[in-house]
Amino acid sequence: MINKLDNSNAKVAKQIFTTFQNSYKIEAQLIGAIDFPPLSRSVIGIENSTTLFYGFSENESLAGVIEVSINRDLLDINSLTVDPCYFRKGIADQLIRYVLHEFNFSSAIVETAVVNTPAINLYKKHGFVEFKRWTPSRGIEKLAMSFENAL
Repeated sequence: MINKLDNSNAKVAKQIFTTFQNSYKIEAQLIGAIDFPPLSRSVIGIENSTTLFYGFSENESLAGVIEVSINRDLLDINSLTVDPCYFRKGIADQLIRYVLHEFNFSSAIVETAVVNTPAINLYKKHGFVEFKRWTPSRGIEKLAMSFENAL
């Protein structure tokens, strides 16, 4: 079941943090990153965030989280994580589908590492196409993908 998460609640922020940490440790290994910025995010940072968080719960556990922001008609997927205990169950797919149908927007964007093939394939499955590549100061080559909504 997918629900909006109240990240300003300390207990909920801790649950989001735990899901992020568990997922991002695996992603850091996948992409070969030693210094992976998402792992430095704190519970307080999540608690104070103005972005929107939606969670997929299974067996009363937070199995996956998608974080988005909306600016006018642009949907920005800031993060999408699934706890490794729940990998390969279609949770990320359901979270993406949910936000693409939940909000009114003309385009959506997401960024990921160029070597994160599972994420790239998942976004492509939902109609996202690559539009930019670059290497930020931390040295992890990234790409940006967009999705145009027919509204």
